Amino acid sequence: MKIRVAVLDNDQIYLDRFVSAFSAKYSDKVELYSFSDLQIALDTVATNRIDIFVASENFAIDPSNIPSKCIFAYFVDNAGIDSFNNCNAICKFQKADLIYKQFLSLYSEKAGGISSLKLDDDSTKVIAFASPCGGVGTSTVAAACAKHFALNGNSVLYLCLEPFGSSDLFFHGDGQYDMSEVIYALKSKKMNLTLKLESCVRKDESGVCFFSATGLALDMLEMTNDDIVRLIEEVKLTGSYNYIVFDIDFALDKNHLRTYRLAHSVVWVSDGSEISNYKIKRAYQAVQLLEQTKSIDLADRLNLMYNRFSSKSGKYVEEADIKVVGGTQVFAQASVNQIVDQISRMGMFDNII
Repeated sequence: MKIRVAVLDNDQIYLDRFVSAFSAKYSDKVELYSFSDLQIALDTVATNRIDIFVASENFAIDPSNIPSKCIFAYFVDNAGIDSFNNCNAICKFQKADLIYKQFLSLYSEKAGGISSLKLDDDSTKVIAFASPCGGVGTSTVAAACAKHFALNGNSVLYLCLEPFGSSDLFFHGDGQYDMSEVIYALKSKKMNLTLKLESCVRKDESGVCFFSATGLALDMLEMTNDDIVRLIEEVKLTGSYNYIVFDIDFALDKNHLRTYRLAHSVVWVSDGSEISNYKIKRAYQAVQLLEQTKSIDLADRLNLMYNRFSSKSGKYVEEADIKVVGGTQVFAQASVNQIVDQISRMGMFDNII
C-alpha cells in the first residue's frame, strides 16, 4: 500500500529537493506528485485518487473543491503552527522523516479499513520487565536491554508503561507526537491504529524506537489493561520489530497476568539485598500458587537479573527456582545514560530468550 500525495508549491527548487528527499527514503511507501500550477494540481486531485493534498500557504485553496476522501493541509514556513486558514498545517522546512510522520498521522485520521499489518508469525519477541522489588533499577535495566538488542542490529521498540515513568530519561529522538497521541488513538478505537503508531514513534541514535512521554503524567493513568494489550498486539502484528521491550509496574491481578501472557519472557530484578530477595521469594510463591489454582503459565517464563549487586552485602535468592540470566555491579558517579550504555554492552540479555 502506498499513500498518494500531491504537493503544490511555487518554489521549484524546494519542490525538486522535496521530491528527491522523499523518493530516496519513502519510494516504497509514498507515491508523490508535485505541482507548481494551482489549476493543474486541482484538476489532478479532482480526477485521480489522491490521499493527501498539501499546498503552500501562498495559494488560496477552497477546501470545498477538494474531494471528500482527500485530506488537505497547508505547507507553512514556520514550525509550531498546527493550522492555517482553518486547515491542517505542516511545516515544510523540517526533516523528511518528520513530514512523513505527519502525513501518516493525517492519513490515519480519515482512511478507513486500510491496514499494513503482516501476519503474526511470532517473529517479534516480547520481553516484559516487571519486578516485585521497587527501587532496584528495573526501568534502567529494561532500557539497557532494548539498547543491547538495537546495538546488535535488531529493530527494537521500548515501551515505558509505568504511570510515572518516561522513555525520555533514556532515549532521545525527533518527533511532533508523544504518548498522549497514542493513548487518544487507543481510546478512540481508530481503525488505522497501525499508521497512527508509526507516525508517533521516535528513534534514538542507538536505534531504539520509543514513544515520548505524555505531557502530563496523569494521562498515563487513562490507559486501561485493554489499551495496553491492544497496543502491544498491534505493534507485534506490524512485523516492524524484532523485539518489544516493555516496562510495567508489577502486580499479580488478572489484568497484569493478561499483559504478562503477551511476553515470551518476564524479567524480575533484584539488587541482592535482604528486602529485595524476600520480595522475590514471596512473589515466586504467589506465582506457584496461582499456577495451581488459576491455570496460569508464568513461572517457566520468569528470568531473574541482579542489578547494582555488591558481593560484600548482596546475596542470591535461594528459595526461588528462577532462571538467573546475569547481573551488574554498582556504577559509581555515573549518569543514567552512562549506566544504560555500559549495561547495554553486557551479554546477559542474550540469555533471556
